[in-house]
Amino acid sequence: MIRPEARTLVLNPSDNIAVALANLDACTPTAQGVTTTRRVPKGHKFATRAVASGEAIIKFGQIIGFASTDIPAGEWVHEHNCGMGGADGSLHHDYAFSEGAVAPQMIPPAERATFQGYRRANGSVGTRNYIGILTSVNCSATVAKFIAEAINRSGILADYPEIDGVVPFVHGTGCGMESRGEGFDILKRTQWGYSSNPNLGAAMLVGLGCEVFQIGRMKELYGIEEGETFQTMTIQESGGTRKIIEWGVERLKEMLPVAARAKRETIDASELTLALQCGGSDGYSGITANPALGYAADILVRNGGTAILSETPEIYGAEHLLTRRAVSREVGEKLISRIHWWEDYTARNHGEMNNNPSPGNKLGGLTTILEKSLGATAKGGTTPLTAVYEYAEKVREKGFVFMDTPGFDPVSATGQVAGGANILAFTTGRGSAYGCKPVPSIKLATNSDMYARMTGDMDINCGDIVEGVSIEDKGREIFDLLLRVASGEKTKSEELGYGDNEFVPWQVGATM
Repeated sequence: MIRPEARTLVLNPSDNIAVALANLDACTPTAQGVTTTRRVPKGHKFATRAVASGEAIIKFGQIIGFASTDIPAGEWVHEHNCGMGGADGSLHHDYAFSEGAVAPQMIPPAERATFQGYRRANGSVGTRNYIGILTSVNCSATVAKFIAEAINRSGILADYPEIDGVVPFVHGTGCGMESRGEGFDILKRTQWGYSSNPNLGAAMLVGLGCEVFQIGRMKELYGIEEGETFQTMTIQESGGTRKIIEWGVERLKEMLPVAARAKRETIDASELTLALQCGGSDGYSGITANPALGYAADILVRNGGTAILSETPEIYGAEHLLTRRAVSREVGEKLISRIHWWEDYTARNHGEMNNNPSPGNKLGGLTTILEKSLGATAKGGTTPLTAVYEYAEKVREKGFVFMDTPGFDPVSATGQVAGGANILAFTTGRGSAYGCKPVPSIKLATNSDMYARMTGDMDINCGDIVEGVSIEDKGREIFDLLLRVASGEKTKSEELGYGDNEFVPWQVGATM
């Protein structure tokens, strides 16, 4: 537990920096026995001893960068004196595959936590009951929006209180791309993953007709048959825009009573699949909200549920902590193969992995991707890593898993939802404005100042951890809210109406 009166914090005995829990002026004596040499902003770092140029900067007991110049004790540590490169430009992590994997103490089925969810015909379980309109290509996006607007504005949904809404999931691709390969496979998995997500009571897929991403091909690949809860149509075959809108509205009216048959029932927490997200991170993320969410994820796993960690660029430099927890060398090596893919991907596009911390991240106290990753990885808790999935791949293993996604939050969450997530928790230090239809998104503030400014957007304040609340108590608070939201309680982002524009499939490959 952190002492409420503390103004500084050392996270690990081996660290050579401390975190400022308040703005520290120059010449401020600290509990670490050093005096600040200049102003250190709240959430930022200062050296607790002299650090020589080229020496590793240590936080969380791990390397977050290397001194780019000699750093005196008490000096502010940030971009001006801390960078990624060591003496030979590398970190030399020991992956120690599976050496730290310890099976969690599972809660017996009869004692598991429960929530009120929707049991689908295929056995999957939803926490919401939307109808989705997906598009095969950007060319059919406007039509999908018009169909959804016609239903939502008609007032007919008032007759179906069990339906949460009709949502158009539109995107900017689907043509001008290869008809095979990585980019096509990602879009294919994303489209079918959303269509079959348990938070949709019914779905419609609308196309143009001549695009690269052909609806008929997807139906054949997945063995999809149309029926009461899944329909497809194309603008060209339907006779144009006005006719397909009329036809789409009539088909949706037929789907409404079918989707409305769903009723909530008591279901144990093993049916929850939790997407773990962070965005707008700051110097508090790895100290408060992320480890608290990790504790909640551990509780969920012990109840037989699933937690999905993602954002591969934001575990870069911390992947060795996950490989140690892998249930097998094969699982650990699959994670490292995705890391290597990203190194090649960024190099091919003339970028680098350390481009990831945004200006807002840096203003909040994060200096390198290594520092950001160490904090972000804490969302995954402590249980063994049971599987590694590619983007939008269907998640089938229980427990703690990883999905390869970009760090850009809407793209990452889209992959997790396509993989089957039915609830999402999102930590933020700067104040990300985000929602995720059809999956409710719980927003966790990392610091009390931002929570006070954006109370209308944040569901839980984790900033009080630095004021004395334990990570364990906050983790239990998060888990309790997960169950209530899974049972129908609305999140702040749902009350605000977020989620219509956050369907963003990952585009990989050439646009032609």
